[in-house]
Amino acid sequence: MKLRQTWRWFGPADPVTLQDIRQTGAEGIVTALHHVPHGAIWPVEEIRKRQQEIEAYGLTWDVVESVTVHESIKTRTGDYQHYIDLYKESLRNIASCGIKIVTYNFMPVNDWTRTDLNLVMPDGSKALYFNWFDLAVFDIHLLERPNAQKDYPEYVAQEAEKRFKEYTPEKLDQLAYIVMFGIPGEQKQTLAEMRDNLARYKDMDRSVLRENLKYFLQEITPVAEEAGIKLAIHPDDPPFHILGLPRVVSTADDLNYILESVPSPANGICFCTGSLGANPNNNLPEMAKQIGNRIHFVHLRNVAKDEHGNFYEADHLDGDVDMYAVVKEILTIQQQVAERIPFRPDHGHQMLDDLAKVTNPGYSAIGRLRGLAELRGLELGICRSEGWD
Repeated sequence: MKLRQTWRWFGPADPVTLQDIRQTGAEGIVTALHHVPHGAIWPVEEIRKRQQEIEAYGLTWDVVESVTVHESIKTRTGDYQHYIDLYKESLRNIASCGIKIVTYNFMPVNDWTRTDLNLVMPDGSKALYFNWFDLAVFDIHLLERPNAQKDYPEYVAQEAEKRFKEYTPEKLDQLAYIVMFGIPGEQKQTLAEMRDNLARYKDMDRSVLRENLKYFLQEITPVAEEAGIKLAIHPDDPPFHILGLPRVVSTADDLNYILESVPSPANGICFCTGSLGANPNNNLPEMAKQIGNRIHFVHLRNVAKDEHGNFYEADHLDGDVDMYAVVKEILTIQQQVAERIPFRPDHGHQMLDDLAKVTNPGYSAIGRLRGLAELRGLELGICRSEGWD
């Protein structure tokens, strides 16, 4: 049995339309109600409306990505229990519409973080890039986080100071915009808002954030299990402590903790090869094997790292992730479960005609289409060689 091919869509404002997606060969859609404020209930009528828009093009809404976890839940402060109750109601509403996989993350303050959205590759295409030196420029000199310099090796802090003096005001503004970019279609943070949000985590270490995640899962997993929903937590992106914030979904140990803390089949993982692959200590095929049938959703993308830990998003079959070994392991798991595991080609280079278009960073059409085609061929080759239908 093959995996189910899906595609991320950011709703009606996405430059890549549902008609475009239908032509890629993808079967299902991965999306969210991005217009619903974080922490608010997803109304059934809004879910059904979006679902009908998708089904009008012969596609299905297969995965919710994401129902955002409110910061009060992550810090376990203020009205956190109220927000957990609202989250439970959203899960019930989603399940009532027949959608059975919900992805979320537990990254504090900032979602995925990059320092360049348009790194020019040798072939002229553009990729997403994470650079520690530029993050330090933002953190130390723009955000002005107290004692931020202590969180970086001396050579990184020195290079950041040099770059800060050399960069134009326009480039510094652009860097701040990129670091705080967040999810396309959702409201952006300001520097002042980020400082306020970071202050909520001032006295929180990794063990406390881990416990807060465990508590959240203990609360929502029984509801998900009853509703027939599979939860899929997305790894930290990048999988390192950044901006003074702890990370708790970055390593094999982290994933084991999550699964063992709430040992329900409803509590599972979104296996993102790009996020996990940015950490050189992660053995992705082995991690996939250990997680097994609690991989509920898969993001396939590749990264290439340098000696400083900086990384760019490579072509899907290039980079440091052994995509053959990972896909083979996931397909082995697929043969052991009844339902097809959805995957999507995560991110992609901006290339060809898309270079002249306004696109969501990482989510242009042609680069992802190339990735999907390559992954589809890889999957077919593995299945044929193993005798899997």
